[in-house]
Amino acid sequence: MMENTEQPDNSVSRCGYAAIVGRPNVGKSTLLNHILGQKISITSRRPQTTRHRILGIKTTPEAQIIYVDTPGLHRAGKRAINRYMNRVAASVIKDVDVALFVVEGLRWTTEDQDVLDRLKTENIPVILVVNKVDKVTDKEALLPHFQKVSGYMDFVQIIPISARHGTNMDALEQEILRLLPLAPHMYPEDQVTDRSERFLVAELVREKLTRRLGQEVPHSLTVAIEQFSEENGIINITALIWVEKQGQKSIVIGKNGSVLKEVGTQARQDMERILDNKVFLTLWVKVKEGWSENERALRSLGYDET
Repeated sequence: MMENTEQPDNSVSRCGYAAIVGRPNVGKSTLLNHILGQKISITSRRPQTTRHRILGIKTTPEAQIIYVDTPGLHRAGKRAINRYMNRVAASVIKDVDVALFVVEGLRWTTEDQDVLDRLKTENIPVILVVNKVDKVTDKEALLPHFQKVSGYMDFVQIIPISARHGTNMDALEQEILRLLPLAPHMYPEDQVTDRSERFLVAELVREKLTRRLGQEVPHSLTVAIEQFSEENGIINITALIWVEKQGQKSIVIGKNGSVLKEVGTQARQDMERILDNKVFLTLWVKVKEGWSENERALRSLGYDET
């Protein structure tokens, strides 16, 4: 999970980048996690859960596919964090070998169209990935829908999947593989992400908060790791949860600390699975007014577009 410090295998097979793009909440992170067989990108039912570019690296004897999970492209809001997420997602598209354009079932929204319009400006092959087909009750409506959307762009393929259940993943990966160039692997075969353990555990805390709080606070909070150290076989982690208002701090803490305790327990359990180690987790909640609307504050909290 750490930075690439080893020399990758120089044997030539297929290797390249596949961007996972789409509007918010279509299942992009769930798709990445299922492909990798482990949690790299956090998920929730709330839109805009993913805020950063995250690499997920899958290496097989035939290829190394470097998936790039991106924030959902959406119509730019007034807040700096919304502009930041759009910049991250748009910049990724320029530097990949193939784009996986993820949409949801029979839906096609104005935000889906916005993503498509952006993809049309780039000279890259695009696979239309129709996710959540397991939730479509009228299966006979799928084929006419595929025929309709095939006219929107010259997609190299339209592939229906269920990221949650793993339906049709082999077909998707084979299509991606076909589009990658012959090239040596860029990462060691046992590396699965470019993100540090500090980043991953911070995201786990934010995931649990987002799931627990629903619509109350999630877009106004972020998490930073103040301490990450190992002593006597235990990893000690201190995470700071930043919110924008004093009232939000009370919501995150909960009555008699109930919310923070629940979130801490769930996050710690996931951390122990990912780190394969005993974890002692401490959570603090602090107020930084207007952090999501301030470009400088965003950079200080780790939103650096890399």
